[in-house]
Amino acid sequence: MEIELKVTTIGNSAGIILPKELLAELSLEKGDTLYATSTPDGIHLTPYNAEFAEQIRIAQQIMRKNRNALRKLAK
Repeated sequence: MEIELKVTTIGNSAGIILPKELLAELSLEKGDTLYATSTPDGIHLTPYNAEFAEQIRIAQQIMRKNRNALRKLAK
């Protein structure tokens, strides 16, 4: 899917308006966060936060490793 977006004035800033089709493709709604990552091919827009996902993966690994201690602490 290729969609042409125009930069427009929003208050004292500049921004782009995302059409409904793109919001649906990204599973985004008003108020959601969108991440822009610079790549060799240009800018990649995604609702996925790679840094947060890695932190969650590490937390899950720690919770699995310390499952018994965490159960006792929960009592």
